[in-house]
Amino acid sequence: MITVEQATVQMRQAVIRLPAEMIAVSEATGRCTSREVKAPHDHPLFDMSAVDGYALALTTHNEWEVIGEVAAGSVFDRALTEDESVRIFTGAIVPEGAEAVVMQEFVERIGDRISHTDERLHNGGNIRRQAEQVRNGDVLLPAGITLNAAAIGLLASVGVGMVEVAKRPNVLVIVTGDEFTEVDHPAPGKIFSSNDVLLVSILSAYAKIDVVHAKDTIAALSQQFSSGADQYDLVLTTGGVSVGDHDLVARVLNDLQAEIRFHGVQQKPGKPMLFAQLGTTPVIGLPGNPRAVFVLCFVYVLPFLRAMAGIPWSYCERSPLTEAVEKKGDRAEFRAARIANGAIELLRDEGSHMLRSLIDANALVYLPADRSHWAQNDPVQFYPLS
Repeated sequence: MITVEQATVQMRQAVIRLPAEMIAVSEATGRCTSREVKAPHDHPLFDMSAVDGYALALTTHNEWEVIGEVAAGSVFDRALTEDESVRIFTGAIVPEGAEAVVMQEFVERIGDRISHTDERLHNGGNIRRQAEQVRNGDVLLPAGITLNAAAIGLLASVGVGMVEVAKRPNVLVIVTGDEFTEVDHPAPGKIFSSNDVLLVSILSAYAKIDVVHAKDTIAALSQQFSSGADQYDLVLTTGGVSVGDHDLVARVLNDLQAEIRFHGVQQKPGKPMLFAQLGTTPVIGLPGNPRAVFVLCFVYVLPFLRAMAGIPWSYCERSPLTEAVEKKGDRAEFRAARIANGAIELLRDEGSHMLRSLIDANALVYLPADRSHWAQNDPVQFYPLS
């Protein structure tokens, strides 16, 4: 049995980054840039008004003739002289000859003449200068950046319509076991399947997920593993990784001559976890208990998937405990926790088949195997549940 740290290292070393693809910027939220993105245009594209008001030259007098107006999307047809102004609206191109835009709140207009009371108005006032944010050819984003809403907006604002990102992994989830029902009122001995729904809800933002249910037979599992390794970038299993008579995942993988990197991690929950390579396809075997599936998904599966898509492997953060903690046993533990005001409160501990306390959790605290006591305010590592 290996440690959590050893398991993490082995999985990180096995990551093969997926090839890149070009997609529309509008569909790229959450994706990872495969190469740096350069601006194809200046931003702003031209000197534009930042306010509704009047564009004018700054002179020693305080009265200008209004000779027209310019709205966003239109262009005034000539340069202004020093005693002329135009009514201008936010986003409109500033006419040649104008040195500032005075806000309409400071303007008094009588007929076709204006004066203003803005004593702070200066050269360039209320004008967004061409290329003040980005110049044509500037690097907007480096490779390896996860595209969030702000990044998407920036790319769109300079005319980037397509972006090169890492391909989304195709993942097969194999749910093992004959105990699951698809009806509302299960027969004796049958239960509802939840792990597949849980995994899809966590992972679908980062991967394309297909789910199959496999009977607890060597033939059925062999067929699913073989086809999954041929068609998918990652195969996940739930259940069947322990040491019972009906736990067939490791046996089938051995029969298929997969390389089992590890089987069993010194952790709670999720001790029977398995990681293997079937041909070139990684296989992560999770236990059947829902809490273990949830925890291992955030600790191992999600970082692995993100790393395949070029997003750096996520590490634990640290915050202080609100109260002392005692850990029993020699296994590392992942505990449900709530972070508030920069401190960590551990929630009640539950069995690996229970999810109730995780509803209120926003983090998983990691308590390593080689330590048993933490005092109040001691910093502990945690994984954000986001």
